[in-house]
Amino acid sequence: MERQTESRNPRARNLGKMSTRQILELLNDEDATIAAAVRAAIPQIERAVELIVSALASGHRLFYVGAGTSGRLGVLDASEMPPTFGVEPELVTGIIAGGDHALRMSIEGAEDQPLGLRDLAQQMKAGDVVVGISASGRAPYVVDAIEGAKADLDAAGTIAITCNADSALARAADVAIVIEVGPEVIAGSSRMKAGTATKLVLNMLSTASMVKLGRTKDDLMVDLRPTNEKLRRRAIDIVAQEARVSVDEAERRLKTWGWHVRAAIEDRWPAS
Repeated sequence: MERQTESRNPRARNLGKMSTRQILELLNDEDATIAAAVRAAIPQIERAVELIVSALASGHRLFYVGAGTSGRLGVLDASEMPPTFGVEPELVTGIIAGGDHALRMSIEGAEDQPLGLRDLAQQMKAGDVVVGISASGRAPYVVDAIEGAKADLDAAGTIAITCNADSALARAADVAIVIEVGPEVIAGSSRMKAGTATKLVLNMLSTASMVKLGRTKDDLMVDLRPTNEKLRRRAIDIVAQEARVSVDEAERRLKTWGWHVRAAIEDRWPAS
């Protein structure tokens, strides 16, 4: 059976003869289909969020495991949790085939080695949740991690993000999030629509989970870590809006409370 992530897109057969404008419009047209494909998977995404929230609320952790583009997207999402939501860096961890070097360089064959469980076992503990990410759903590294996470490491749940329903990864996971994006404009280049769909799903998993865990105040990042000037300005604006005080007073409060946004809003340490 031909995998949709690797089949040819009929609309792109004459890509080399198209004008620049035509190429850009085709890419944009194809990208415009992604949101609907993600929306169709919301019931599975909802189940995944419930698994994640339950585990994190009980003191456990979330792991993303992927290879290539999928692995980089998982590491990216994990790395953005501490500055955005003020959680510890270890709470959400991204693991990529080939290690950190693979974040910048393509390490040929890394995804073909069934070593995902080995790498996961070095950090994971019983009760954690694991998300395996593979557009094709057949990367041995990722499938190995998901198949072994529950059987060997006693994971609380396993989740797959893939673009192929009929794949080993989808079959192995407790919750399979299948985003049917169809063939790419460049056949087999799953960094494109499949990569965009994966990023959207990861945004939904982590953001919805953090909101349900109380790491925001409605739509405000009250647990953000103001580690640079941009974030300090954002923190000041949040405090000024929520506490209904001047910008100068907001900054004074933040300095008083060590740039802890929640504390500055209440002008005291929040009750635990």
